[in-house]
Amino acid sequence: MVRGVNMKRSVSLRRKKVKSEIKARRPKRTLLNSQSLLAWYDQHRRILPWRALAGVTQDPYRVWLSEIMLQQTTVAAVGPYFQKFIKRWPTIRHLAKAPVDQVLQMWAGLGYYRRAHLLHACAQRIAADYRGQFPESEAELLELPGFGPYTAAAVAAIAFGQRANVVDGNVERVMARLFALQTPLPKVKVEIRAVAATLLPEARYGDYAQALMDLGATICTPRRPKCGICPLNKDCRAHALGIEEKLPQKIRVEKKPVRRAMAFVLINKKNQVLLRQRSKQGLLGGMMEIPSSVWQEGKMPQLTEVQRQAPAKTKWQILPGKVKHIFSHFELELAVAVGIAPKAVPGKWVGLSRLEDEALPSVMHKIVRHAVENL
Repeated sequence: MVRGVNMKRSVSLRRKKVKSEIKARRPKRTLLNSQSLLAWYDQHRRILPWRALAGVTQDPYRVWLSEIMLQQTTVAAVGPYFQKFIKRWPTIRHLAKAPVDQVLQMWAGLGYYRRAHLLHACAQRIAADYRGQFPESEAELLELPGFGPYTAAAVAAIAFGQRANVVDGNVERVMARLFALQTPLPKVKVEIRAVAATLLPEARYGDYAQALMDLGATICTPRRPKCGICPLNKDCRAHALGIEEKLPQKIRVEKKPVRRAMAFVLINKKNQVLLRQRSKQGLLGGMMEIPSSVWQEGKMPQLTEVQRQAPAKTKWQILPGKVKHIFSHFELELAVAVGIAPKAVPGKWVGLSRLEDEALPSVMHKIVRHAVENL
């Protein structure tokens, strides 16, 4: 019993020691951190297609477009799409006049397609209600389609130099380490926003926001952070405690459910593939698709079970292998059946070489490739 009490006391003392060490390394609530970061940014800022050069005024349209595209998507993936959008629709008025189907077509492959619908709706709203000019305050930006707290803060700070607390995934990681915040994500997000607000500079809000993003993307990376060259390493509590790679902590995510279905690749005599448009509501709303049975959890359906959902009555050949695709909240496994259209079947028929011109999501391209490779 005494031994148990002593062990508890020992654990308690260790915890107090760690807490005191953390407190001792707490970054001072001064401008020191932000000024050090801005000095680093002036020398090491990334060159990005949507980012204005030093001393050049930011284009709000480019800032907004990039921020929408970068949601849940990497910089490397966004670059080519951003360039295509800007070339085709150089201003928000051009984008507002475009048919939404063309926007979806250009967005195809970038994922999270609801963003494309909201992007177009926002462009139309700004063109109609704001004479093609973005409002400058966070509060007004939050009223626009597709704007959440992060996007409103980012556009307000970067495009208009407004004082705003911009916190994305990179900034969350930097702050969690700088302050050694050990509450797991997502619960720690509120605390991160609070501590991040204490470090805002007196000016250059846009540069500061982008500096934090660049620091998280290039120095304070998820794995093997380059602490030795970090401009904030002297004030970083996690680095002082040697726990930087463990932060931010994350709650173990449960395995995603798996939905299964059968995709029907119907080909006509002209070697064209049948496409149909998905409902404008829900997942992949308004995009084109290869017809399939209902996506649902359970075992892979047999052809006899889902043949009534096929786009035509024909002899279907089940191909070997499966198509797998991961969505944000579930995994999808598809068996692929190929058939020859017996007669004229209503729908949109597209040649294989022209599929890139359609608003076809990545998973649909996977289905077509699987069919071509296994026929």
